Amino acid sequence: MDRTARSKGGTRLYDRGLGVLEQYGLTAETVLRGRGALICQTEKGWKSIREYWGSPGRLEQQRKIQKRCKETGFLLVDQVEENLEGQVVTTGEDGIPYVVKEWFQGTECNPRSGEDILSSMEAMAKLHTVMQAEQDEDMPGADLLEECRRHNRELRRTRKFVQKKKAKNPFEERLAQSITAFLEAGEGMVKELEDSDYERFCKEHRQEVCHGDCNQHNIIFTREGIGFMNFDYWHCGSQTEDLCLFMRKILEKHNWDPELGRRMAEQYNRKRSLSVEEWKHLKLCLSYPWRYWKLVNYYASSQKVWISRKNIEKIEQATALWQPWQRFLQSFC
Repeated sequence: MDRTARSKGGTRLYDRGLGVLEQYGLTAETVLRGRGALICQTEKGWKSIREYWGSPGRLEQQRKIQKRCKETGFLLVDQVEENLEGQVVTTGEDGIPYVVKEWFQGTECNPRSGEDILSSMEAMAKLHTVMQAEQDEDMPGADLLEECRRHNRELRRTRKFVQKKKAKNPFEERLAQSITAFLEAGEGMVKELEDSDYERFCKEHRQEVCHGDCNQHNIIFTREGIGFMNFDYWHCGSQTEDLCLFMRKILEKHNWDPELGRRMAEQYNRKRSLSVEEWKHLKLCLSYPWRYWKLVNYYASSQKVWISRKNIEKIEQATALWQPWQRFLQSFC
């Protein structure tokens, strides 16, 4: 974090949006810059201030979910604050809407530390146990099947484009050599999901709430315990999707180590027991080529003009993980 960043005119960059604290009855004693946010120490603890351009209604639902987590014993969630008028979105003097949330002092989960990884799995299971929607609540959901179908269509379009292109850059050459295998993996996952009575599975898990972005950056180790931040992508649906995201992010850094994957899943299962159907769904989620699709999506969205050396390295890394990934899937569950 940067305590001293200034704009060219000499005004501190973090002054922008700071004035909204008055509408919460708060005063900033210390101000730091975080990732896209101001981090402020106030008389009521640390808070973050961030621009918010989404739906106030969705943010109100998020606050309800987080408040329920606290009431049922999981205290370390970055709950959205209400201003003095009881609103969750506050417009600053600059006309920009802001959201103020709790903020934790601590360190992110270290993806190279086995202890951090397993502790995070246990904490996630505890969070999932209390993160449930009420029966009569109308909460947004996610459709994994439709999402993967959409991604497969993009993979097919990109493959067709690259195969037709005569003069290929280094990224496109690597793409042309590898995309068919990853597309077939994606199509195989969709076929299995279609055959698995996915609609019934979704109905059975529609009251569960997912964090939506469970990666190592949003899991914070504090003196009080392990906390979860940045619930921006929360949605209702099977919480195995949170589990899949975190496992995938970690396992990609560990060459899809089967033993680590087994230990991670078992650690979660000790605190929140997974059903047979959930184990199957988790394996299906892990069998989609998410990392490869993300690279293809970036390429397709960038108008294919210039690809950095960094992205060439990323696709080389993704293709190098093909065999370890396949071996992992064969041994998992």
